[in-house]
Amino acid sequence: MAEIYRLSAPVVMGVEGICADELRRAGFADVAAENGRVLFSGDLTEAARANLYIRTAERIHILFGQFRASTFDELFEGVKALPWENLVPRNGAFPVKGHSVRSKLASIPDCQKIIKKACAVRLGGAYGVRVMPETGEKYQIQFTILNDICSICVDTSGEPLHKRGYREISSAAPIRETLAAAMIFVSRRRGDRPLFDPMCGSGTIPIEAALMDSGTAPGLYRHFAVEKFAGFDSAAFSRIREEARGAIHDFEGEITGSDIDAEVVSVARSNAEKAGVGRKIRFSVSDLGRAEYPESGIVITNPPYGERLGDIAAARKLCAVLGKKVAEKNIGAVLISPDGELEKYFGRKADKKRKIYNGMIRCDVYSFRPGYPGKR
Repeated sequence: MAEIYRLSAPVVMGVEGICADELRRAGFADVAAENGRVLFSGDLTEAARANLYIRTAERIHILFGQFRASTFDELFEGVKALPWENLVPRNGAFPVKGHSVRSKLASIPDCQKIIKKACAVRLGGAYGVRVMPETGEKYQIQFTILNDICSICVDTSGEPLHKRGYREISSAAPIRETLAAAMIFVSRRRGDRPLFDPMCGSGTIPIEAALMDSGTAPGLYRHFAVEKFAGFDSAAFSRIREEARGAIHDFEGEITGSDIDAEVVSVARSNAEKAGVGRKIRFSVSDLGRAEYPESGIVITNPPYGERLGDIAAARKLCAVLGKKVAEKNIGAVLISPDGELEKYFGRKADKKRKIYNGMIRCDVYSFRPGYPGKR
C-alpha cells in the first residue's frame, strides 16, 4: 500500500484560502490553510496530481517532519529522527536549502550543514554505508524555521509551478502565472463572461483565463521532480495525464487583451500559441483609453505600479482613465496594486479588497462590481 504523506502547497501570502478551495474542488483530502501554505494528504501519485492540476500553488512539498529547534543539537536530533530511508533511496541525492524567520537559528549555511549531516547519518545507518554516494535522483530538502519551529520538506515539483512552460519571453514586469490565476478566481468570473485585460503585457492573465475555460491543466506540458522518485507509480500518473488531456474542451467565452506596446503584444500572441490557446484570445495594440471594452464583461489587469514619483503619477493617470472606461461600460474590474490610494484615482471604493504579496511587494487586489450609479 502506498505511503500517505502530509503534503504542503506553498502559496503567495493572501492566496491561502483560494488554493484551499481549489484543492477541495479537485478532491484532495484533509485540506487545511495556514499562513503561506495549504496542507493536504496523499501519496506520491496525489502529489503529482496536485502538481498537474493546482493553478495557485507555487510548489508541492512533502511535509516530512516538524519540530521545535532553538539549538543546533535540537535541529540535528529532530532531522535525524525522521525516517529518511522510507523516501530517499541508497544512491539518492539530498541537497538542502531553506530560510529562517524570527528564530534563534538564524545562520542559513550552518542550518544547511546540520540538516545535511543529520540526513547523512540517518541514511548511512539505514543502508550500512559511511558515505552516501548521492549519484542518483535528487530529493531536494527545503527547511523553514519560523519562531523556532522547524518544518522539513521534500520538494516534488522541480521547477516552480508558476513556470507553466508557455512564457519563455516576458514583458518588463510580468505577473506570476499563479497570481494571475488567483485574480481570476477572486473575480468569480464564469467562462461565458467576456474578460478583457487592457494592459496585458506578455498576456499572462488572458492566457490563464483561456487555460481555465478550456479545462487545460496548468502543468500538462511539463514534468515534475516526483516522477523520478523511487517507488513512484508512473503508470498510474500516465493515466492521470491522459485524463487531463481528454478533459480539454472548446469554449465560447470571449477573452481579449491589449497593450500600447506592439512588441509586447507580439510576445503575448507567441506565449498564447505556446500555451495552445492562441486561437481563443484576441490581442490588439491599443491605447488604454481607446481600447474596445466588452459589454457585460469584466476587466482583470495588472496596471504598472511605479516606484519613482514620476512613475507613480503616470500610473495613477492610467488608473483614472481605466476607472472612467469601466464606469462608462458599467462592467466589473479586478486590479492588483501596491498603491494605497488606487481607489481615489480609479473613482470609487472597491467592493472588496484582499491583501496579497506580489513577490516582495505588498499589494491589494481590488474587486469592483458593476453598478456604478450613486457609488462614485
